[in-house]
Amino acid sequence: MSCKLKSALAFACLVALLGGARAQDNASCDKFKWSVARERALFSAGPRAVASGATIAGGAAYAVALAPSQSVAFAMAPERAPKPGTFGATLAVAIDKPGSYQVTLSDEAWLDVVQAGAEVKSSAFSGQKDCPGVRKSVRFDLAAGPATLQISNAAGAALNVALEPAP
Repeated sequence: MSCKLKSALAFACLVALLGGARAQDNASCDKFKWSVARERALFSAGPRAVASGATIAGGAAYAVALAPSQSVAFAMAPERAPKPGTFGATLAVAIDKPGSYQVTLSDEAWLDVVQAGAEVKSSAFSGQKDCPGVRKSVRFDLAAGPATLQISNAAGAALNVALEPAP
């Protein structure tokens, strides 16, 4: 077998393996209760960098720089107490229209939403550990007005967040 043929065969095998890995990744992402394709596209398009305390808008993705959880001024105590050594953030958002909103996180973390001085219970949750770039997506029924997203118990100091009206 010639060297060129061996190289071409090795390249073909590599392409097949990578293509299979991408298909497997997409298969994991397809296991969410609802599509996260929109969020994956927003995250891969280059989310806007923000830090804890920032104000965000719906329909966009944000790369959030998290702070050590003990230094975050949460609007309310998170439903799950932050563990030592974890990170968190608060993000303010103005909800224009009442309805169901979807908050999607790229990595493992706890998510609470506070509105009108009370915790808003999630209406639905979906998560997958093997979907590249998306870990969980949570839906909340929100009223028009200000709200605060609270992220806690993140293992790393950054993650991506997207907030959008649920389809």
